[in-house]
Amino acid sequence: MTTATPATPEPAHGARTGVGVDVGGTGIKAGLVDLERGELIGDRLVRDTPQPATPDAIAETIREMVDELGADGPVGVALPSVIHEGVARIAHNIDTSWIGCAVVDLFERHLPGRRVVMLNDADAAGLTEVQFGAAAGLDGLVILLTFGTGIGSALLFDGRLIPNTEFGHLMVEDIAGRGFDETEHLASASVRARDELSFAEWAPHVSNVLRNIEDLLWPRAFVLGGGVSEAADEWFPLLENRTPVLAAVRLNDAGIIGAATYAAADAGLLDLGEVLSRHRG
Repeated sequence: MTTATPATPEPAHGARTGVGVDVGGTGIKAGLVDLERGELIGDRLVRDTPQPATPDAIAETIREMVDELGADGPVGVALPSVIHEGVARIAHNIDTSWIGCAVVDLFERHLPGRRVVMLNDADAAGLTEVQFGAAAGLDGLVILLTFGTGIGSALLFDGRLIPNTEFGHLMVEDIAGRGFDETEHLASASVRARDELSFAEWAPHVSNVLRNIEDLLWPRAFVLGGGVSEAADEWFPLLENRTPVLAAVRLNDAGIIGAATYAAADAGLLDLGEVLSRHRG
């Protein structure tokens, strides 16, 4: 996670509304966020992710969407990448030209005069869930996993976000006996759709992923997000891991809300207490 374009914070009353953007492989979502309730204000904007999904193409699309929202103040952007020391280090479901991109310079060019922060998309969802959703008030280690095109992860300890985990790329043994592969190649929602698996057929693969993670870290709870969590009642009872599993509350808006919340906190407009670590990536 990192910050671009330092600017003077808005007055305190501006903390009630934030601007969040969630970048995905196929679509970019943006919206205004009620920072006190952790909810979207009005309808979100949705645009197709430009192809190729280069830094300049995505940043320009974000500029257009932020202009359309018409709100002042800092902008938070959730991106499917690790942002470390001001540089995008990986690129999943976006163009590989993101790798090595200096995001501070990128947004200084495309949104001059605006304070812009970026963070990993699953971290944004984790921030949302620990502040407003299923992980709120939980002590100990909580792991959020988002099931979509891949598997994103956020690590939360005593309510504090520990950024830039990548459990979607953890190597585990496939229950079908095909050897070892990354967890998101075995149990993501896109794998379920590709192979036309029922929940009963897919759940053992998810259980396998959860068991491998819990054997390493022994969390107090998992919070599972992504579109499939809307059907939690259908497949959560089929899971066979030992750790309690909770459904994410904010679902597909979590990235927008978390990005806006992080941007407001970074600008000093919102106090998140100990949720954010002092070193933010």
